[in-house]
Amino acid sequence: MRILIVGGVAAGMSAASRAQRQNPDGEVVVYEAGEYISYAACGLPYVLGGEVRGEGFDRLVVRTPAQMRGRGISVRLGHRAEGIDARAGTLTVRGPDGVTTTEPYDRLLLATGADPVVPPFAQTGLEGVHVLKTIPGAQELDASLRGARRVCIIGGGYIGLEMAEMLRARDLSVVVVERLPDLATILDAPLRVPIRGALHRHGVDVRTGVTVTGLQGQGRVSGVETDAGLIRADTVLVAVGVRPNTELAEAAGARLGETRAVAVNRRQETSVAGIYAAGDNTQATHRVTGQPVWVPLGLTANRMGRVAGVNMAGGDASFPGIVGTGIFRTFELGVALTGVTQAQAEGAGLDAVSVDLSSTDSAGYHVSSQPVHIRLTGEKGTGRLLGAQIVAENHLAAKRIDVIAALLGVGATVEDLFETDLAYAPPFSSTWDFPLVAADKLLRQL
Repeated sequence: MRILIVGGVAAGMSAASRAQRQNPDGEVVVYEAGEYISYAACGLPYVLGGEVRGEGFDRLVVRTPAQMRGRGISVRLGHRAEGIDARAGTLTVRGPDGVTTTEPYDRLLLATGADPVVPPFAQTGLEGVHVLKTIPGAQELDASLRGARRVCIIGGGYIGLEMAEMLRARDLSVVVVERLPDLATILDAPLRVPIRGALHRHGVDVRTGVTVTGLQGQGRVSGVETDAGLIRADTVLVAVGVRPNTELAEAAGARLGETRAVAVNRRQETSVAGIYAAGDNTQATHRVTGQPVWVPLGLTANRMGRVAGVNMAGGDASFPGIVGTGIFRTFELGVALTGVTQAQAEGAGLDAVSVDLSSTDSAGYHVSSQPVHIRLTGEKGTGRLLGAQIVAENHLAAKRIDVIAALLGVGATVEDLFETDLAYAPPFSSTWDFPLVAADKLLRQL
């Protein structure tokens, strides 16, 4: 059996490892257009902010091509997949020397990931304009920042808010520009207030409801043009989002889903026989709503890749879907969410109610206690737990979201959360930890 994999980062390498383990006698070949495989892209901001030990960007590399070859997996860097003939079972690949080859396959995985959205205004060729997705891209940004004084981040989502902290750690002046009326709009409005406060406390100039219209500069960027005036900047980070890379899948005839990512079944099979998809180019099923969603996150990509690898090699595995759990840090704040927000629940047609609670992450009398805010959402009638959002001033406390994520995965109720036997000691929590108190409050509303 010959298994070809397009894309050598999270989903692709997880699939390769599982396929080789499932069928050691099969041939597994990974084609990666870039210079690296199997690296922790989520760690890029923390290298830039000086929070990674040792050799900087090299510390993010989990496996090298040589290590994978030692496990019986062939990795070909600098190879770009250019076409698929599904009827013939072949993949067309262009190598780093420009030579094109046609490679036969028995099973093919498309793990092509997601591409940063680069608006037309940023496609000027000016130096000092960057996106953050790959190690080489982060290295270019790092070099650009060494001579910088004032950075404009365009976009107030996960990456923009993480990078605001990392750039301030380098003693740079930082402006965050967001087209929408608020930052972190994936959260319900009450949970966004502490985030804006943290950015202001740390000297970040936040401008929301502002649309970027262009860039200024000669050779290197010198300013960002907006509908509210010019923002001076010698470096610009564009962080307005990503979109699924579905070009190869579409050309092969694979169906896209409602989210415009590749549609797959629980085995990660596309609508084209013999072709699988996994990772940030692929949609999933939300286990709370039952609806298709596209949530490009690292763990989801790895889990999808694992399932695809088993099945391509002749095994039987299924991907149950996701509950949409995410987390990030900006300055002292940990921000986390899982399930659906009140707004998302209403959009999905659920009869939902939410409660807000402000408390502390440990016993209020303990010297280590810090404020924490939680919004808990449940369904009227059924009492089903639907989701939670946490903003914690000790960022580690936001990991309490995992308790709720685990319960969502098994369809638990709000009462199930309230009855959960959580650990207690004063440095860690109150006797009644704040998720339990929020559950009690929500039960009274339900």
